[in-house]
Amino acid sequence: KLSINAFDYNCHLDLIKLLRQEGELIKLRRARQKMSELFPLTEEIWLDWLKDEIKMASESSEREKVYELFERAVKDYICPEIWLEYAQYSIGGIGQEGGIEKVRSVFERALTAVGLHVTKGTALWEAYREFENAILETAQPAPGSIPSPEQQQMLCSQLEKIHTLFRRQLGIPLLDMEASYAEYEEWSEEPIPEATVKNYKKALQQLEKYKPYEEALLGAETPKLAEYQAYIEFEMKAGDPARIQLIYERALAENCLVPDLWARYNQYLDRQLKVKELVLSAHDRAVRNCPWTVGLWIRYLLAMERHRVDHSIISEMFEKALNAGFIQATDYVEIWQAYLDYLRRRVDFTQDSSKELEELRSAFARAVEYLKQEVEERFSESGDPSCTIMQNWARVEARLCNNMQKARELWDNIMTKGNAKYANMWLEYYNLERAHGDTQHCRKALHRAVQCTSDYPEHVCEVLLTLERIEGTLEDWDAAVQKTETRLARVNEQRAKAAEKEAALAKQEEEKAEQRKQARAEKKASKKAKKPKAGDKRKADEDEEGEWGQEEEQPSKKHKGDGDGLPLEEDMEVETGLFGRSGAAKPEHSANQKEKASTSRKDLPKVLHDSSKDNVTVFVSNLSYTMANPEVKLKELFESCGEVTEVRPVFSNKGTFRGYCYVQFKEEKSALQALGLDRQVVEGRPMFVSPCVDKNKNPDFKVFRYSTTLEKHKLFISGLPFSCTKEELEELCRAHGNVKDIRLVTNRAGKPKGLAYVEYENEAQASQAVLKMDGVTVKEHVIKVAISNPPLRRLPEKAEAGRAPQFAVPRPVYGARGKGRTQLSMMPRALQRQSHPVAKAENGMVQNSPATSSSPPEEPKKMSNADFAKMLLKK
Repeated sequence: KLSINAFDYNCHLDLIKLLRQEGELIKLRRARQKMSELFPLTEEIWLDWLKDEIKMASESSEREKVYELFERAVKDYICPEIWLEYAQYSIGGIGQEGGIEKVRSVFERALTAVGLHVTKGTALWEAYREFENAILETAQPAPGSIPSPEQQQMLCSQLEKIHTLFRRQLGIPLLDMEASYAEYEEWSEEPIPEATVKNYKKALQQLEKYKPYEEALLGAETPKLAEYQAYIEFEMKAGDPARIQLIYERALAENCLVPDLWARYNQYLDRQLKVKELVLSAHDRAVRNCPWTVGLWIRYLLAMERHRVDHSIISEMFEKALNAGFIQATDYVEIWQAYLDYLRRRVDFTQDSSKELEELRSAFARAVEYLKQEVEERFSESGDPSCTIMQNWARVEARLCNNMQKARELWDNIMTKGNAKYANMWLEYYNLERAHGDTQHCRKALHRAVQCTSDYPEHVCEVLLTLERIEGTLEDWDAAVQKTETRLARVNEQRAKAAEKEAALAKQEEEKAEQRKQARAEKKASKKAKKPKAGDKRKADEDEEGEWGQEEEQPSKKHKGDGDGLPLEEDMEVETGLFGRSGAAKPEHSANQKEKASTSRKDLPKVLHDSSKDNVTVFVSNLSYTMANPEVKLKELFESCGEVTEVRPVFSNKGTFRGYCYVQFKEEKSALQALGLDRQVVEGRPMFVSPCVDKNKNPDFKVFRYSTTLEKHKLFISGLPFSCTKEELEELCRAHGNVKDIRLVTNRAGKPKGLAYVEYENEAQASQAVLKMDGVTVKEHVIKVAISNPPLRRLPEKAEAGRAPQFAVPRPVYGARGKGRTQLSMMPRALQRQSHPVAKAENGMVQNSPATSSSPPEEPKKMSNADFAKMLLKK
C-alpha cells in the first residue's frame, strides 16, 4: 500500500505496529525513518522508538545516534515526557568527558521548553534537583575528614545550585507548589529569603487564574480545541511570550491537523518573537502536518525570505509545495503568485539584464504553462480565468523593464482566452498603455474594446470619446463617434429583441395560466350544476373524492402500479404525508380481493391522523405500490425497533396502495431507532423513513440531512458504471486511506446513478485519494473524483406581496418539493368533511353540493324575512 501511496499515515502506523510485534528491529527502524521523513511523529511514536533504540545502544558510538534521535524528537512537538526521557538518558553518560555539563545542558533546555507547563513541568524541576543532589552526595568529604578549601568551595557551589533551582521553581505557577515549598523548607538549613517567599505567593495567585483552564482541559474530550482557544486568548492578554508559545504548542500537539491553529501560531511568531530558528521550525512543521493548505506554504515562503534563507532552499521548498496535493485549482494560482512575487523582489531592475530577471521571466512562462497543462487537466479548469499571472507579467515588463512590446503580446494572449468580452479587461490594458505606451496604441485598444465588449459597451464607448476629445484630431473624433454609434445601435437592437422575446414568453405563460384558470372554473361550474339524485349519495361521494385525486394535466404520467417511480400525485402526497397532515385509511387488504377493494375501502370510516402522537410515529414512503399486505409486512419490519401499536397504510380511491404509510410505536425511543432503517431496500426499492412533523408548526423543518457545504474529508465520485457495487468501490478507495463510509447515490426506485460519496478519516487522506483516483478507469468508465462540495438547494423565490412580476413569469416548480400541477387542495376529503360537515336530509338526499377542493367558501347571501319564510314553507 505504501508503494502506491506513501502519504497513507495510518498505513505507516499499521506497518510499524506489525514489525514491532514480530521483532523485526532493522525493518522497524527503516519504517520509522521513512514515516518521520514525511510526517512529524506524535509523542507516543517517538517514545516507543526511543525506548527500542536505547535497548540496542551499548557502545558510545550508538549512544551518539540515540542523542541525535532525541534531538529530532524534541523538534516535532514540545512534549514534557520526551524531554524527561532525554534528560534521564543523558545521565547514563555522566562518566564520559563533559558528561555532567551535557546533562545540565539538556535539563536547562528542557526547562526552557516545558518548565512552565502547569501540570507536567514539576516533574522536570524535581528530576533536575535530584540530579544535583546526587552530585552533592559525591562531593561530600569522607566522614571524620576535614574538607580542603577546594572541596569546601565545590560544596558551597553545589549547594547554591540546588538553592537556585528551588527558588526558580517556586517563582513559577505549577501544580503541587505547596509540596515543593515544604520540601525546600525542610531541605534548607537557613530561613527562606523574603524575595523567594514573595515570588512564591505571587505564583500561587497566578496558579489560581490558570486552574480553571487546566481543569477545563482535563474534563474535555479530544481534541479540546475550544478549551485551548480560550486558554490561548487568556495567555495573549497576559502577554508572556514564553507562556503563549507553550500553550500554542500544547494545543497543536493535540490538534496538529487544524490549519487555522497553525496559521495563528505562525502569525504570532512572525510578528512578535521573530526568532529565526523558532519561526522556521514552526512553519516547517505546519506544512508537514497540513500539506494541502496553500496558505501555510505561502507563509512559509515569506518567512524564509524574511529571514534571508538561501535562494536554492526557498526554490526547493516551492517545488515541494507544488507536489503537496492542493484540493482546488485556485490554490496553485496562489502559490505561483507568491513565488513569482519573491522572484520579482530579487531583481535589480536598474540593470538591463541580469540572472535574476531571466529567472523571473522563465518562472512566469513556466507558471502559465503549468496552469495550462497540469492544473487544467486535473481540475478541468484553469483556476485563473482572468489570467492574473499573465497580467502581472505584463505589468512587470511594462513598468519595470520598459518592454511594452512584450506586454502587448501578453495582453493579446489574455484577450484570446475569452476575456475580450469584458470591459474591465480592456480598460486594464488601456490604463497600462496610457501609463507606459503611446496614444496610438491606446486608441487601437479602445476601438477593439468597443467592437468586442458585451457586458458594458457604453462604458468603453465613453472612454474612447473622452480620449479623442482630449487628444484626437477631427478625423479621430468622427471615426470614434461613428464607431460608437454603430456599436450602440447594434447593442440596443439586440437588447430590444431579447426584451421582445422575454415579453412573448411571459405572455405565453400568462395565457396558459389564464387557460388553466378558466378550465378549472368551467369544471367547477359544471360540477355545481350537477345535482345528485335520490339514492345516489354514494355516487356523489365517489365523484367528490375523485375530484381530489385526479389532475387536469397529466403529461407522461406513469401507471400507479409501476414500481420504477412515483407518479406526480404520489409525489405530492408523500410531501403532505411527511409532515403529518393527511388522513389515512385502515383497511384489511388482501391480494385476492382487489375487485372488492374499492367498495371495502370507501365503506370504512376515515382514520384521522393524531398530531399529538407525532413523537412516536414515523412516516414511511417510496414503497412499492404492488406490496401485498403492507400492514403485516411493515409491522414485521419495524418490530425490531420496538413495539408497534399501529400501521396505517394510505390507499387511493380505487383501493390500491399508494406507497406510503404511518407507523406508530408505543415508545418514542422506538421511533427514533426506526429512523435508522431509512433507505433500507424493501422489495427492490429504498424505503424512506422520516420523522412525522407537522409543517404548520415547524415551517423550517427539512428532511434533507446531507451536508451542502465543503467537506474536505469526503469525495464526490462521478462517472461510475451502474454495475459498480459498494464493495468494489470500497476496495478501490481503501488503497488511499481508511474509508469510514460509502454512499452510492440511487434514484427513488433504487437504481444507481453512477455517483457516490466516500468519507475518509481526515482531509489528508481525501486529498491524496483525489490525486491518485481522478481519471482512473473502472470497468471501461473514466471516473471523476473531487472534494465533496454539494451545491445549496435552490428554493423557489416568493413574489413580493402586491407586486406583479415585471418580466417573464417564472416556470412553476412541480413535483414533491413544489406545487402540484393541478393546484388542488392537499387536504383529504375526509378531513374537509370533519371541518365542514355536509347537511343531510332524513331521506339521505344531499342538500348542498360539496364545495370544490381549493376554492374558499363563498360568503352566504343575505336573506330577507320573506326569503326565510319561503324557505321554511318549502321545508
